[in-house]
Amino acid sequence: MKLASIRIITADIKQLVAFYEMIANAKAQWLAPVFAEIVLPGAALAIGSLETVALWKEGSAGPCANRSLVLEFQVDDIDAEYARLKDRVPLVHELKTMPWGNTTFQFRDPDGNAVSLYMPSTDEAKKRFATR
Repeated sequence: MKLASIRIITADIKQLVAFYEMIANAKAQWLAPVFAEIVLPGAALAIGSLETVALWKEGSAGPCANRSLVLEFQVDDIDAEYARLKDRVPLVHELKTMPWGNTTFQFRDPDGNAVSLYMPSTDEAKKRFATR
């Protein structure tokens, strides 16, 4: 099995796509006016408008309702990313090293979803991510 993408449903697709383009330093591919993807190494971040929910089942998903998922992006230089974004995003927490060896900071996207940028910082963490 291969993780292909994570999809966020939003009521304001243009705003959310622009936000993640800024975070990822990558342009989205608009596959339809109601659906875009930002393709990154490993997986894609898909963003769908509320109108796409009816294609599955009406009411099966909704915007601004997540409090259990954190979108995580691995970066090469956590200090540079923190400096670039700290004044542009609503921070949840500043830079810190987690018990599993990643240095991270967390913020929220315009819909309130938690986003974390991290970099493996301990030798054990670097070893763990070397093959991913």
